[in-house]
Amino acid sequence: MKKLLLLSITVFCFSLSANAQKKDKKKKTNDLELISAEPDKELVGETFNRWSIEADFGQAKGSKPYTDGYYANDPGKFFGNLVINHVGFGARYMFSPKFGVRGYFNFDNLQEQQDAGSLPFQMKHVQFSGEGVANLIRLFDIQKQAGRFGLLFHFGFQVSRMQPGIGPYKDVHEWNGGVVGGLSPQFRIFKNVSIFGDVSVNSNVRQHFNWDGQTFSEAKNNLTGSLFRTTFGVSVALGKGKIHGDWAIIQDKNDKRLDSLNNRIGEIEELMNDSDKDGVPDYLDVEQNSIAGVAVDTKGRMVDKNNNGVPDELEKYVNNSISSNNNTTSAAATENAILRLINEGYIAAYFEIGKSTPNASSTANIGFILNYLKSAPDKTIDITGYADEVGSTEYNNKLAGERAQAVKAILVKAGISESRINILSNGEDKSVDKKSDWARRLVRKTVFKVK
Repeated sequence: MKKLLLLSITVFCFSLSANAQKKDKKKKTNDLELISAEPDKELVGETFNRWSIEADFGQAKGSKPYTDGYYANDPGKFFGNLVINHVGFGARYMFSPKFGVRGYFNFDNLQEQQDAGSLPFQMKHVQFSGEGVANLIRLFDIQKQAGRFGLLFHFGFQVSRMQPGIGPYKDVHEWNGGVVGGLSPQFRIFKNVSIFGDVSVNSNVRQHFNWDGQTFSEAKNNLTGSLFRTTFGVSVALGKGKIHGDWAIIQDKNDKRLDSLNNRIGEIEELMNDSDKDGVPDYLDVEQNSIAGVAVDTKGRMVDKNNNGVPDELEKYVNNSISSNNNTTSAAATENAILRLINEGYIAAYFEIGKSTPNASSTANIGFILNYLKSAPDKTIDITGYADEVGSTEYNNKLAGERAQAVKAILVKAGISESRINILSNGEDKSVDKKSDWARRLVRKTVFKVK
């Protein structure tokens, strides 16, 4: 009886440890595991197009100053009539995917709006600007989330020429200077073609004309003029690259070195894994399914000095258990020990993701059940199947039942009467963390209960 008890516990411990610690190298299928999408290969490269030409049109309005009786908008409306009175074109060069410069030429023809109540005026405004450009999507490192959308910020200096079209100063012009800045949302429609909107603010630090052109201040009285533009345009990237740098996923040599180094670090970390927690790294561990708490040698093998196939510490534990029972171990005590192993779920068959066939490591456990049923012909057994939570409930219920049926079929083919086996399906086992791969392995199983 002592040998039978030792054998039973040893088989149980080895099979449970092997199943709980087995590495799952297969890709997830029916038990469903989300995989992050790979980036579009057409967007990946070591080079990108740095130049682009741009053109836009829209509305420009001088905000201040105005002569009394002249204004751009109807004072009774927050938004005035939509008037297309601006055209512009320019070129942009990106030093990197994050920063660049641009030069832009703008022409604005400012006039009163029809039915707005303003006196008639016309101001021809020609401007050239030189600006720095920042790709905000790149700066905040959200280009993968943004996809085809982009957002540029531009700011710099501008020089402009103002000349009234009507009024007493229609033959007078002046040159002004100041700053300009704005935001440009973008959307890529082709690899090197995008559309964009732009909202810009111009500020003249030296201006003598009012925007209506009817008033010209003295030279010593510099005015601060403000002009707002809302435009829509098209940008075309130039170069031999696959795509403009605003959207390209850049991989330079340094990135490749870092990726290689990260991979090497990952390999080292994997080598240092200790699957069975015996203190011996896997790459040195000859026996990677040793029983927790059992002493091992430097190669991870459980210590068995008397070479009887049972680890010394486990053998000692059983001997002590027998001794504490006043050496009165009986067939009934052995039977109870075996029934406890079976009915409390210590003996189980385990399954891979989406599979209804027991994995190879479950052979010993199913063999244990087979031997017991053959030695106790008056006993019957319930087989209950389980699945993890990943996937639909309907699918998991069906899979759990199929797993129980598969184990039953093995026992029947091994000589156990079909009438002695009852099939149950408990569907999803929700007792473990759904996000843990290792925890889910423990509930993809069938358990047994002797009656």
